[in-house]
Amino acid sequence: MKFMHIACATAILSAVCLGLSAPASARAQTAFVAERPTPRVDYWQKRSDDITRTLRSTKSLKDVRLLFVGDSITDFWHLDANPWFKGKWCGRQVWDESFSGRLPEHKALNLGVSGDRIEHVLHRILPKAKGGSGWLDRQDLQPDTVFLLLGINNSFDAEDPAVESIFSGVRATIAAIRARKPKARIVVQSLLPTDDPGKNAALVQPINARLRALVSDAGPKARMEFLDLYPSFVDAAGLQRKSLFNDSLHPSLEGYAVWRDRLIAFLAGRSA
Repeated sequence: MKFMHIACATAILSAVCLGLSAPASARAQTAFVAERPTPRVDYWQKRSDDITRTLRSTKSLKDVRLLFVGDSITDFWHLDANPWFKGKWCGRQVWDESFSGRLPEHKALNLGVSGDRIEHVLHRILPKAKGGSGWLDRQDLQPDTVFLLLGINNSFDAEDPAVESIFSGVRATIAAIRARKPKARIVVQSLLPTDDPGKNAALVQPINARLRALVSDAGPKARMEFLDLYPSFVDAAGLQRKSLFNDSLHPSLEGYAVWRDRLIAFLAGRSA
């Protein structure tokens, strides 16, 4: 009996060893990412590199009529399936339908990068000659309209007072865009509502009011306009319309469709 127990133990140990030493094809067919040494590249880094590569390698940017500048809310026009929330979708389908060039007058370039605060966008559009990324340096990039939506990321770990700091940063970004693309119309878009009514009342809405006043005070010669997206993303009670968002901040596919409709109407000179 003792011999049999030893034999069985030996057989089990041999099977385990064989399992450990067998090639992947002899084990489960699934190849896990966790099994492969991989350098860490965060999403925003890849996105930034992709934009830099596009700006460097594209032969001509003369056909770009619309330029989008912002953070992840702008960036995620380019995502399809949401990589962080299974079963949720971002704006790729809407972008391809409306801004990929099917209508030449709506051919767009998206410079949004997830996670960017205002100061990061300022660095991206700062000329290379001054130490920036130089994303607006190309002389053949002469869009008719620049759509700017920026600032909500600065509400996290915010400077004090937050409203003043965010407003000042957006104003600086407008000035930087104007310096690089003096012929473009700049459309300052309102911040979207968050899922926190208190934050909306204390921060989002006051910033939007300041931005509206900035554009109004500048007058028509400034070639700036204000587009208030906020009402399209709240319900009758003034609360965030949940179906238009994948989370507390980022639009869903339906939300991007609503945003697209507002932009198309705006470009056509209609209210939406």
